[in-house]
Amino acid sequence: MANSVLTAPATASAPANPYITAQRQFDQAAAILELDPGLRAVLREVRREFTVNFPVRMDDGTIRVFTGYRVQHNLTRGPAKGGIRYHPQVSLDEVKALSMWMTWKCALTNLPFGGAKGGVICDPTRMSQKELENMTRRFASEISLLIGPESDIPAPDVNTNPQTMAWIMDTISMEKGYSVPAVVTGKPLSIGGSEGRPAATGRGVTVVTLEACARMGWNPSECSVAIQGFGNVGSVSAELLAEQGFKVVAVSDVFGGIYNSEGLDVPALLEHHRRTGRVGGFAGSRQEISNSALLELPVTILIPAALENQFSIDNAARVQAKLIVEAANGPTTPEADDIFHQRGVTVIPDILANAGGVTVSYFEWVQDLQSYFWEETEINSRLTKIMQRTYQQMDDLAREHRTTLRMGAYCLAVKRVADATAVRGIYP
Repeated sequence: MANSVLTAPATASAPANPYITAQRQFDQAAAILELDPGLRAVLREVRREFTVNFPVRMDDGTIRVFTGYRVQHNLTRGPAKGGIRYHPQVSLDEVKALSMWMTWKCALTNLPFGGAKGGVICDPTRMSQKELENMTRRFASEISLLIGPESDIPAPDVNTNPQTMAWIMDTISMEKGYSVPAVVTGKPLSIGGSEGRPAATGRGVTVVTLEACARMGWNPSECSVAIQGFGNVGSVSAELLAEQGFKVVAVSDVFGGIYNSEGLDVPALLEHHRRTGRVGGFAGSRQEISNSALLELPVTILIPAALENQFSIDNAARVQAKLIVEAANGPTTPEADDIFHQRGVTVIPDILANAGGVTVSYFEWVQDLQSYFWEETEINSRLTKIMQRTYQQMDDLAREHRTTLRMGAYCLAVKRVADATAVRGIYP
C-alpha cells in the first residue's frame, strides 16, 4: 500500500455559487431572528463592489491587464476588514460572499469592524517576485480610493503573505507622503506587524477544536485528524493540534496528500514541507491520497483548510468524521449542511473556526494606531479568551433555538449588525 493512491469517487454537480450560499445562510438566520424585512434587504446585499482593470509590465517587457476586486459588505460597526487573495478562479461573486462572511465573523467575535474582501485574477505560481510586486503595487494604488486605517483594512489571504502587505503598506505610504502602518494587517514585524499574527488562524482553529472536544467529552489523544490544505492555516493547525495530543493522520496540499492511519510525525512533516514545498514524498506516509479522498477518511475530526465548496450533496453522505472544523471560508454548501445535521455530524462554522486571524489583525491595528506593541504571550492569551467566549455564546444560542452551531453563530452575528444598523438609522 505504500505507493498506492487513494482517490474519491467522481462527482458531477456544478460548484455552488458562494454568494448565493452566503445569502441563503443569512436568510436562515434572519428567519430564526424574525428580522425586520427592511433590515433583511439591507444586510443581504453588499454595500459597495469595486472592479479594476489595470496594466502591469511583465519581466519580458510586455504589458498584461489584470482584473481585481475590492468589495465592502457592511461598515455599520466600524471600518471594513478583509483579506486579499490571488488566484486564477477569483470571481466577483466569490469576493462578495467572502466580504459578507467577514461581516459576520467580525460581529460574532465582537470586533469593531465591518466586512470586506479583495482579489486579483492571476496565477501567482507563474509570476516572478518582481511581477508580483508590480501587480500588487498597482492594485493597491487602484483601490487606494477605498482602503485606509479608518475605512478599509486589507490583510493576507490565499496566495498573499506579509510581503504582499508590506508592498501595499509602502505604496499607500508613498502616495500619502508618510508611513501608514495601520492601512493593512498581517505585515512583517519590522514595519508594524504583530507578534502571533502568522499563527493566529491556526491557533484559533486549535482553540475551538479543544472547546468542542471538551463539550463532547472527547480525549484529544483518542481523536484522529485529517487536514485538507497545508498552507499557513493547515500547517499551523497540524502543529498545534499535535502538541495538544491529537493524532494527525492525513494532510494534503495543492499537489495531493498523504495518509498514515497510525499518525504522522508532524514536526518531521513540517521540516519536509519547508525543504521540498509539498507534503508528497514524506517518508512517514504510508499512502498517497487525493484531496477529495481525504475528506472521506475514517477520522474523528476533519479540518478543511483550503477553498470553498469542498462539501456538497455529492460527497456529504460519505464523510465519516464526527466533527468538522471549517478552517477555510465557505467549504460547506447548504445542501451538505443539511446532510451533516441529519447525520449528527457537528460543524464548527468558518465564521468562528478561522476567526483567529482577524482577531489578531484587530490587535495589530490597535497596536499600530497606538504605536504600542504587546508581547506574544499576551496576544495569544487574549485570542484564546475571545475564541472560547465566542464558542460558548454560539453554542448557547444554538441550543436555545434548537439549531446548528452555524445558525447559532449567524444569529449572534446578524443580530449584532442588525441592532447597530437599526440604532444608526438610514441616512439621510
